[in-house]
Amino acid sequence: MSKETDIFSNAPMTRAVLTLAVPTVISQLITVIYNMADTFFIGQLNDPLQVAAATIAMPVFVFLTAFANLFGIGGSSLISRSLGRGDRQSARQAASFAVWTGAAVSIIYGIIIMLSEPFIFPILGADEETWEYCHQYVFWTIGIGALPTVMNAELAHLIRAEGYSKQAGAGMAAGGVLNIILDPIFIFGFDLAIKGAAIATMLSNLIASLYFIYFIYSIRSRSSISLSPAAYSFRNGIPGELITVGLPGFIMTMMGTISNTVLNHIVAGYSNNAIAGMGIAKKIDSLAYAIGQGISQGIVPLIGYNYSSGNRQRMKEAIKTAFILSISIACVCTVILLTIAGPVSRLFIEDRETALYGTKFLKIIALACPSTMMNFMIISIFQAMGKKIQPFILSFLRKGSLDVLMMIPLSFFFALDGIAWATPLADWTALLIAILMFTSLMKASISNKRAAGAAP
Repeated sequence: MSKETDIFSNAPMTRAVLTLAVPTVISQLITVIYNMADTFFIGQLNDPLQVAAATIAMPVFVFLTAFANLFGIGGSSLISRSLGRGDRQSARQAASFAVWTGAAVSIIYGIIIMLSEPFIFPILGADEETWEYCHQYVFWTIGIGALPTVMNAELAHLIRAEGYSKQAGAGMAAGGVLNIILDPIFIFGFDLAIKGAAIATMLSNLIASLYFIYFIYSIRSRSSISLSPAAYSFRNGIPGELITVGLPGFIMTMMGTISNTVLNHIVAGYSNNAIAGMGIAKKIDSLAYAIGQGISQGIVPLIGYNYSSGNRQRMKEAIKTAFILSISIACVCTVILLTIAGPVSRLFIEDRETALYGTKFLKIIALACPSTMMNFMIISIFQAMGKKIQPFILSFLRKGSLDVLMMIPLSFFFALDGIAWATPLADWTALLIAILMFTSLMKASISNKRAAGAAP
């Protein structure tokens, strides 16, 4: 047993959860912060049109995360479960399949988006005032940057499967810090405005991806993670297993993209200032989102390893510890966001109307923090155990379905406030369904254990 995988089976549970979750949370926070940096530094131009353009373009950029989750989370789960069974060959093949398929899909996506701008931009909410700014941002972050953006996040997922959580966090954090440094240089130093922010993001993801490639190469003699095309395989059900387990993460991000697209399209009917305000609110709220996602993604290998090895008691202990941690942090995040909504919104932009929109929207969507974190946790538990139906349903419900259905009538009766309220209402509804599914799974697990114990 390697030093890295020893933490899955023998370390004290609190230490195991924190060791795996903290670096992942930090990396997620850094990722969000450097995405926020784009909005923050663009906001310092005090031009609501450029802030609005970055908000409008964000759904198609964030969709790259869907591909990273599809192949990264699916690959991570399959690798950790293969290692739990002692099957290093399957782990190696899963890693190669995830890397090369993810690379091909990201390149194809970038080409499609660039060719489809005339059709996509109006749907996203762009008008003649924001069109050129949207094009500049999309060209560099997706047209040029799709591959490094996907590889950055995906490779971090894969190395976590072998217990290299600190290195995964360090790589993503380094990319984030670099983006924060490059943003003002390109935006103000080179006077490139929103184009400069996009170039900085692309370069940061590229350098972070190169770090991960170097790290995987440096541990190749003792690692099951392979970048070799020779290990690429369709055998042993690897494509189907990897994709179906990673699909909920893909669906979650895809539905989030649909949700944000519909939201931007509806809000665009009011003003570009409203779009900019909503973008600022969502950027700030994404800090809490990142914490929940970091904890849940960090424990996937821990749960998957112990589930596959048959140590159900340790698996349940990991779930309990992670739940307590998530609930505590969620409550703190909600209070903080409600308290700082006004000052932080004004920090992003001096335009009074935009800042007021940002404050109002943030106070509403912050109420979804607890439900968001708990939804992430339950979905990740299902994924770690290799379950397919439950996480697919929950990922579909969280964003892009319930909230979209609520946006339309709520906007009719309560205008902009109603659009914002759709987020917490939909998320809490999804949590109720998630709890029912999770409770059913735990009861079935207990019943199966008792039946096995009673068998002659």
